[in-house]
This record gives sequence, structure tokens and C-alpha cells, in this order.
Amino acid sequence: MTSPLTAPVAGGRWTPRLWGTLLVLCAAMFLDALDVSMVGVALPSIGSDLHLSTSTLQWIVSGYILGYGGLLLLGGRTADLLGRRQVFLVALAVFALASLLGGLVDSGPLLIASRFVKGLSAAFTAPAGLSIITTTFPEGPLRNRALSIYTTCAATGFSMGLVLSGLLTEASWRLTMLLPAPIALVALLAGLRLLPRSSRERDHNGYDIPGAVLGTASMLLLVFTVVEAPQVGWASARTLLSFLAAAVLLTVFVRIERRSPGPLIRLGVLRSGNQIRAQLGAIAFFGSYVGFQFLTTLYMQSLLGWSALHTALAFLPAGALVAVSSTKVGAIVDRFGTPRLIAAGFAFMVLGYALFLRVDLSPAYAAAILPSMLLIGAACALVFPSLNIQATNGVDDHEQGMVSGLLNTSVQVGGAIFLAIVTAVVTAGAPARATPQAVLDSYRPGFLVVAVVALAGLLITLTGLRARRPQRTVVIARSASLEAERVPAGD
Repeated sequence: MTSPLTAPVAGGRWTPRLWGTLLVLCAAMFLDALDVSMVGVALPSIGSDLHLSTSTLQWIVSGYILGYGGLLLLGGRTADLLGRRQVFLVALAVFALASLLGGLVDSGPLLIASRFVKGLSAAFTAPAGLSIITTTFPEGPLRNRALSIYTTCAATGFSMGLVLSGLLTEASWRLTMLLPAPIALVALLAGLRLLPRSSRERDHNGYDIPGAVLGTASMLLLVFTVVEAPQVGWASARTLLSFLAAAVLLTVFVRIERRSPGPLIRLGVLRSGNQIRAQLGAIAFFGSYVGFQFLTTLYMQSLLGWSALHTALAFLPAGALVAVSSTKVGAIVDRFGTPRLIAAGFAFMVLGYALFLRVDLSPAYAAAILPSMLLIGAACALVFPSLNIQATNGVDDHEQGMVSGLLNTSVQVGGAIFLAIVTAVVTAGAPARATPQAVLDSYRPGFLVVAVVALAGLLITLTGLRARRPQRTVVIARSASLEAERVPAGD
């Protein structure tokens, strides 16, 4: 297995090879976020060129989410068992190939299929990349700094994707699909030379095939049901039966994991309060932001008449703030700890969402929109790196992929669930007479839901705040072995 670096710095600085390793992993994270944000602006052009209906068009987005969110648990554990470097590089190669195909196809179903394959490959690169960092950089200031830079690339990629998509779509929507391919290829070639080698986990008590099948099937069905619910109806027989089937699969999955000698997810890790708060925080954080970004984009383009590029530039201050603060967050985490930073970030987020409720049909950007963007940017800069640090701290190397997959699953499922809920709330309040003011009024309940989700994240985080004191350790038996795990007392 990959082990922490024994000499990660030279003369107080990271070595060039260490920087190169981190940049390769950051490139993959950047591509994931870039791809998600770019495709949204290109959808109208894709629909016009390929003659796709609205219901078919939304699957260009949903297909990616389905592959990504449904297979993250399997991707994380596969990285632990088969080798993080190997899994990361193979998945990155598939991502590059799917990007190339997506820009060349002339069929809606083939484009959706390429998007699903891209999501599938990202489900393996994301947990493998995060676990390479957590097993390469020793826990503490070095890892905190690396993770703050790594997670910043997601926000930077998302922000740049919005701007680039506005520019590229003016020429051709195919460029938005093709752009990730050369970036992924360069990262792949660099990764072959720079990424530390990792061996397969040999002492893993066998492969949890039933758990892998049931875990993947349950997450695919859950994400599919949530994505489809706004179109077919939340109370429809199809939606209710799908939720029931997903619940049954998840129940059977948990029972299998409790008994398996080599589980896909060792349920014992969830006995840590910090771990639970990290997972729930990830759901609230990304769920609220995705809902906000969706509604704000509709507000700016549909009601204010802004162009795609104008809308992207409106979001840019938030991404720029995250990028500028990337190298500082690790040191702040070292000083104040993750619970305090997550709580502060959620407080900024709640305030930013609340301020946005004031917007009208003729907003002054600097007074009505910019304050929210800056607060949300500050929140992203604090919360996302801290959640990754909190989720991976205190976890053995051979389980880093598993925990990384679990955290990324929480992010994706949270985004899918709360985006669907916000969409349903707005749709339910759609006015019969769609005047601009009536439409804006129908958006406000959706913005309120977004703020409440962020508030729930804040309250969950506050339960973990304690007076700083020396930590005792207790021993908790592992669920599938006699091996012991050390966790902070009180969690």
C-alpha cells in the first residue's frame, strides 16, 4: 500500500515531484467540476442541433449524475483493493475517451451513454484521487494543506466551466464536450510518471461481491428515482415503488455488510460522530448549493434576460474567492479545527442565501447579488476542504478509498435529492399567469428551502463543537474483525 511520505519537503518546501503528484490529482477533480458546469449552458444548443425533447435533454445531465452518484461506493472500495494508482489512471483514460466520443456523436442516446460513462469513470477517479492524497500526505498540516488545494480545484473548475461554456457554446456545443479530453490526456501521461505506486490490498478477507452488487444497485435506483420524480410525480405509483425498492435494497445491503468479512463499507467507521457529521454536512452543503445555483441561473437568464456569459460572470466572484484562499485554508484548519470552520462556513452560507431572498426584477448587482456571492464563496472555501479533512482523519490507509467514496456519494446524493426537492417546490408554486413578478414569487419558496437545508447543516455541525481539551481515546471493536480502531472520546 502507499504510505505517507517520509521526506515530503525539501528546505521547508514541497519537492517538485510532490507538487506534480498533487497537480495530477487536482486536474482530475478540476475536470469533474468543469464537466458538470459546462454542459448546463450548452443544453439549448444541443437540443436544437440533435432535435431532442426536453425530457431527453435533461438526461444529458442526469446520465452523468446517475453514473457518478450510483457507483462511488464501488469506486472507493475498488481503489483500496486493486490499487489506487491503477484505478485512478484507468478511470482517467476512460474519462478522456468518453469526452472525445461525446463531442463526435450525432445521436441523443449515444450522447447520453457517453455522459453515463463519464460519470462512471469519475466515480472511480474521485475516491481514488482523494485516497492517494490521504495516503501520500501524513495526517496533520501537510495533508490539510494538500486537501485545501485539492478541493479548491473543484470550485475553480465549476466557476471556469460556467465562463468557458458561455464562450465555447457560441462556436459549437461540441467544444464543451471535447475540451476535457486533451486535459485528461495530459493528466494521464503525467500521472504515469508521477503518481506513487500502490500495491493491491492482499489481506482483505475476500471480495464483497453481494455487497458490491446491492450497494451499486441501491444507489443507482435511488439516484434514478430522485432524478425522475419531478417529471413523473413525487406521489406517483412509479416513484413510490422505486423508493420502496431502493429502501429494501439498502436494508439488505446493510445486513450483508454487517456479516461480510470484507465489507464494501465497514459500518464501524460510522460510529464516529465526526464521521457522521462530515457525511451529513456534505449532503447539506452540496444539496443547498446546487439548488441555489439552479434557481439563480433561471432567475438571471429567464427573468433578467442575462446571457449565459453574463450569468457565469455573476457567479465568478464566489469561485475567485475560493481560488485565492486555497493555500491559506490548511493553516486555518490547523489552528481552529474542522468543526469550527465548518460551522462558520455554514453560517456564511445561511446568511448569503437569506440575503438573496431580497432580489427583485431590477437588482443592482453590487448591492443585491454580490454580497451573497462573496458569502457563499467564503463558505465554500471553509466548508468543502474541512469536510474532506474531517472525513479522512483518523482512518487507516487501507480504508481511505472507502471513506472517500462514501463522502463523494454523500455529496452527489445530496445534490440530486435537494435539487429535485427545490424543483418540485418551484413547480408546485408555478403561477397560472406567468408574469415576471409571479414567476419570481414562485422561486422564493425554493430559495427558502435552500436556506433551510444550509441551516440544518449548521445545526448538525454545532453538535460537534466542544471546548478544546486533550482528547482521550477509546477502543471500538471493528464490525468485521477483532482489529481495534482509535477514535476521539465523546464521538
